[in-house]
Amino acid sequence: MNWAVAHRIAGIAAAQAHRDLGIDRTRYVPVHQALKRADLVGMAQPMPRLFGVYISPADNGPAVLLNANLNIVTQRHTAAHELGHHRLGHRSAADDDLSPALRWGNGSWPEEEKTAEAFAAWFLMPRPAVLAGLDRICRGQPTSPQHVYRLARELGTSYTGTVRQLQNLRLLEADRARQWARISPSALRSSLVGGAVLPADAHVHVVTTASHLQHVHADVGDVLILQEDTVSFVSPPKGLARWTGPGQAAEMVVVTDELRGSAGLEMSASSMDEPVQLTVVRDGPRAGVHDVWPD
Repeated sequence: MNWAVAHRIAGIAAAQAHRDLGIDRTRYVPVHQALKRADLVGMAQPMPRLFGVYISPADNGPAVLLNANLNIVTQRHTAAHELGHHRLGHRSAADDDLSPALRWGNGSWPEEEKTAEAFAAWFLMPRPAVLAGLDRICRGQPTSPQHVYRLARELGTSYTGTVRQLQNLRLLEADRARQWARISPSALRSSLVGGAVLPADAHVHVVTTASHLQHVHADVGDVLILQEDTVSFVSPPKGLARWTGPGQAAEMVVVTDELRGSAGLEMSASSMDEPVQLTVVRDGPRAGVHDVWPD
């Protein structure tokens, strides 16, 4: 099975999963919540060299074990990958190396791993959500890698994975996708904040007037940045603090450990009669059993 076939199979399976699990295909996909809705027993614990494990019904499942040490983006992808194994009727599977390139050195992935990996992309990045995000970010047409990075932040996905999915959706030409995939996310983060020094491993969420009534899913240390001169943050609520650092030019706030669940954030904009309002949702890696995971 080649990757094109795997993506066709996975795309259909992901759309069916969205329908069956009541997932809104126009926005950020709550994959941990989806595991619960699929009646999968979920657990996350630190595991030195493991992404995740799927236990099939034939082996007293269905259940999923996730690595609690992964960052939220990687854990979300792993959760979607394991959900793919379940929805596609696969056998029990363990992702036992932190590098897919090392795991399948010559690029010849087993068929069940190919379709589960493709399922993760289609489940987390359905076309309606991609198109809605691109419309807010760049009026529907990504013309720079920064646009793709910003889309990845809206969807809670990796930059490289988002580049590839845009190519799958035929929203990005293959040559450009190859070029952009070689750019490091750290370089894009730096370009978005004008070279300002950020917290280690921080994601950058660009906020504009188009963000009105949207949800920003962020983890502790992530920053929200304003790139419109006519917009400014109103007093940030508890859990969000103004960020000042070397080289900073634009107005930024950082997510702190005081954020519990979510918080409303307002911005004043000279072009709007009312404040721009958005909700910042804390979304960090899950740990423990799924009964204690946030929705």
